[in-house]
Amino acid sequence: MRHGFANKKLNRTSEHRKALLKNMLNSLIKYEQIKTTLPKAKFLRPQAEKLITLGKKDNLQTTKKLVSQLQDIKSANKVKKTLSKRYEKRNGGYTRIIKAGFRYGDNAPMAIIEFVDRDIEAKKIDKKKKTPSKETDKKEDKKAVTA
Repeated sequence: MRHGFANKKLNRTSEHRKALLKNMLNSLIKYEQIKTTLPKAKFLRPQAEKLITLGKKDNLQTTKKLVSQLQDIKSANKVKKTLSKRYEKRNGGYTRIIKAGFRYGDNAPMAIIEFVDRDIEAKKIDKKKKTPSKETDKKEDKKAVTA
């Protein structure tokens, strides 16, 4: 019988599992879409839904709870200001899981977990714009001097 087994252990210790969950929640909030294995996505989904629901209640207690769960003020602010406003008319179902084939190395089932009605530009937050490197600038200067 399976009584009392609340969630998956993901073959990790409790500390590792908590850290994994916190990091994946922060990444999901920041980029609004992440690619991970299917069991991890299924483990992450209820926690993300609970955070959005918590962010809808606008008081100090929920803000403190968000910060304590995420350990990141920027993520907590995004939940409170952006995501909770986006989903204020929705009563649940803030995320979706899309199966994305199998990983090459170990054939693990992969999935994309994302927010419904996500901001497409959020995925590009950390990507640097391509600028010419300093070496190419120096080469162009040398060509100009010799010419």
